[in-house]
Amino acid sequence: MIDKTRKIHEKGSDTRNRIRGVLFDMDGTLTVPGALDFAAIKREIGCPPDIPILEYIESRPEWERPSLFAVLERHETEAAENSVPNKGARACLKALRDKGVSLGIITRNSLCSVEKVLRKFDGICKEDFSAIITRETALPKPHPQGVYMAAEKMGVHLQELLVVGDYRFDIMAGKAAGAKTALLINEQESEESPNGPVADLKIGDLRELLNYVG
Repeated sequence: MIDKTRKIHEKGSDTRNRIRGVLFDMDGTLTVPGALDFAAIKREIGCPPDIPILEYIESRPEWERPSLFAVLERHETEAAENSVPNKGARACLKALRDKGVSLGIITRNSLCSVEKVLRKFDGICKEDFSAIITRETALPKPHPQGVYMAAEKMGVHLQELLVVGDYRFDIMAGKAAGAKTALLINEQESEESPNGPVADLKIGDLRELLNYVG
């Protein structure tokens, strides 16, 4: 842990005081990972293990998609009801908000599930976020469209935006848009693409972001 923290500070020192907005992934980043059972969803809709769920649904005939999305939304609703804030998430959000840092959420989930999850965050509400980007709003990560949209809504340049997530799609989307990125390493293994872009920061607790932002 000491070595990892030292490397974070060495790598992230040049980002301090440059970040004016932080764009968070939701599942596994703002919330404890595991509430959404991706393997169970894939089994129910017949999605191969190596294909992302949204991409699989979009590949199906148009007449079939509504029933597949209904399955996904049922699982997302259950997950949102069972979700809890991740370690340090509430403290991080409150501190960044109080510093005047623009906050955003970017997720492959629906807006309805985001709203349900945010009710679990004592002292934080939907209105604290300048941008909430969902699959209804933009093309899903790893496509960078949502990051571009979020930066505009948050009123920050892409170079002043930090995209935070626990999965390679978060890092890929942020990097493709030209933003800074941070990979959250949860107790469950977080994933960074072996052949893709490397995150600017790696953190074990969202509160570590306070060392670099504001």
